[in-house]
Amino acid sequence: MKIRKGDTVKIITGSYKDKGKIGKVLKVFPDKNRIIVEGVNLVKRHMRPTQKLPQGGIVEKEAPIHVSNVMYYNTKFNTTTRIGYKYLDDGSKVRYCKNPECQGEIIPDNE
Repeated sequence: MKIRKGDTVKIITGSYKDKGKIGKVLKVFPDKNRIIVEGVNLVKRHMRPTQKLPQGGIVEKEAPIHVSNVMYYNTKFNTTTRIGYKYLDDGSKVRYCKNPECQGEIIPDNE
């Protein structure tokens, strides 16, 4: 999967309220091809009172969405782009932007 934790992504398809939103990837589930994006696909959960949440009640939290519904968003050029892999001269494997506006810029690791 080419999207990683900490990447900025744009929602390109989905429900009317989330389409076009930009957010940060909080968690990645590579075996299910799903990601959790900050502030996107909010669902309400009924929580039982616990020590962490003494009053209980209804809590809004992010639900996973399929990775095919998002696209990497390059904040430097303010554009969405596809991601590719290439090997540098020193033998290291890096991700790069395929959009012509980005001029093949290397995407830094966030972790």
